[in-house]
Amino acid sequence: MTMKLRLTLPKGRITDEVVKLLSACGIEVRSDGRSYRPFVSNPEIEAKFLKPQNIPKLVEIGAHDCGFTGHDWVVESGCGITEVLDTGLDPVTLVAAAPEGTAKQLDRLDRPLIVAAEFENIARRWMESRGRPFIFIRTFGATEVYPPEDADLILDLVATGSTLRENRLEVVAEVLRSSTRFVASKAALNDPAKAERIEALQTLMTAVLEARRRVLLEMNLAADRLATVVEILPAMKAPTIQELHGGRGYAVKAAVPREGLPALILRLRQAGASDLIAYALEKVVP
Repeated sequence: MTMKLRLTLPKGRITDEVVKLLSACGIEVRSDGRSYRPFVSNPEIEAKFLKPQNIPKLVEIGAHDCGFTGHDWVVESGCGITEVLDTGLDPVTLVAAAPEGTAKQLDRLDRPLIVAAEFENIARRWMESRGRPFIFIRTFGATEVYPPEDADLILDLVATGSTLRENRLEVVAEVLRSSTRFVASKAALNDPAKAERIEALQTLMTAVLEARRRVLLEMNLAADRLATVVEILPAMKAPTIQELHGGRGYAVKAAVPREGLPALILRLRQAGASDLIAYALEKVVP
């Protein structure tokens, strides 16, 4: 009997995007919102919801084979696990921040700095690298409310920075960039059967993520415009070119980056392309 792949799913802010990614890979995850053991459509996978900060250690010790967590928690935990895939989902930055107008005064204080953060190990290493005496306070959410009365400096995750601005804090330094990672234990990767399934998951997720970044662009053009259009048309390797019926020109298609698509369409139109059609893609395997 084949052992199931034991997958951990993050409970909290990054849950929805991970579940959507798996769904696009053909793996449905369903839960009533109360159960920590959801239904998984793939019978070879069993899943459990856990807090992202707990996942690295539980994967490292072999309680689970693989899972999803933030790169920030991988670094904070110091666990010996493998980041199989950077999904790029939920990108955030861990920054050091202080009350507006106080950043230049921090190093002139004649006492240890009071530093508050949820990420104790990262904060301690960062402060020690600065060679500045400090007192550390471990927070449990809402780190931004500590300054100025309860902390001189905080380390906190930001996506847009709006929460810092609302609390009149300014960024002193960027400490770490993070996103959701698919991680696996070394033991699972050394098991041929489990490693094969982990690689299959990685391949499917990579295909979905790549498809989200691209569209299939098709167009028609006259023969004398072919070289000009092909020169400015980005493609994964090279565009597909077919002669139109009756030798009336060419049909050209390529999977192009979604970013910058409107500007690309205008350039192609100016270069002589017509009948442009953009299609959404489901999966792209490079």
